[in-house]
Amino acid sequence: MTLRERYAGLAKELVKYSHASGKIDASNVYQEANPDTRKFMDMLVQDNLLPNSRIEGREHFESFFDQVCAGKRGLILMEHYANTDLPALCYLLEHDGSPKLAELSKRIVAIAGMKLNEDNPVVRAFAESFSRVVIYPTRSLDKNEKNAQSEEEAKAEEQKARKINLAAMRAMAECKKRGQVILVFPSGTRYRPDNPETKRGLREIDSYLRMFDIVILVSVNGNILLIHNENMIEDWVNPDVQIFASSPVIECESFRAEYLASLPQDEADPKQKMIDHIMELLEAQHDTYEKLRQSN
Repeated sequence: MTLRERYAGLAKELVKYSHASGKIDASNVYQEANPDTRKFMDMLVQDNLLPNSRIEGREHFESFFDQVCAGKRGLILMEHYANTDLPALCYLLEHDGSPKLAELSKRIVAIAGMKLNEDNPVVRAFAESFSRVVIYPTRSLDKNEKNAQSEEEAKAEEQKARKINLAAMRAMAECKKRGQVILVFPSGTRYRPDNPETKRGLREIDSYLRMFDIVILVSVNGNILLIHNENMIEDWVNPDVQIFASSPVIECESFRAEYLASLPQDEADPKQKMIDHIMELLEAQHDTYEKLRQSN
């Protein structure tokens, strides 16, 4: 069944309690989690997580949390397969039994594209269940500039994107000051098996490594939603065992410096190579835990 078919009643309740803006501008890029809609998202996740769904690498999550509490600026880079990746991660962290993991869940602020707010009121209600900083993604800007009817329209869209993303940078800085943790999907979109490009990391992720002190890489194994088409509420509901696993804590500055130093001096695009390396690490981690998931 699709999400629309299986959870029609829940969707109506979500929209009833939704209050997030359907239009994003520089004034509203930071959006605090809505606890009223979050209750319904937890119900959806709980309904579809099969027994043995869990957190792996608990000690790495806890070490990351301890270092954030000590003042380090923390970044999570996570694989992206479904719109329930963040909800399921937060649910499992909160129900793991570790007070540190439960508190870490509350501190997560996701970077989200404008589409989640602007395309559909049900999707918007899903998204607002979790704290986020909304950005104007590069992919969206490229598409909108290409479809612009005039040079003036394209220029206006570019200026809009610049204002929104500058405001998002300021919002992230405030989040870091408050001890919140920023979560980014480095691919910038959900992975579609028929389109390998959707699993390629965005070169902009290199700038995040420069802005943070520590990072963990989180792999996602198992999916409780499967992409059907570009309409997000038409995703297939797919009860599954999910494992969210963390890498050891990585020091951003030294990690980045060491990898870039290993590249040829004439490397044309070191930023893209940097994120390609991160995606390779995530893929290897994913494969390791998929074997474990399948063996259980």
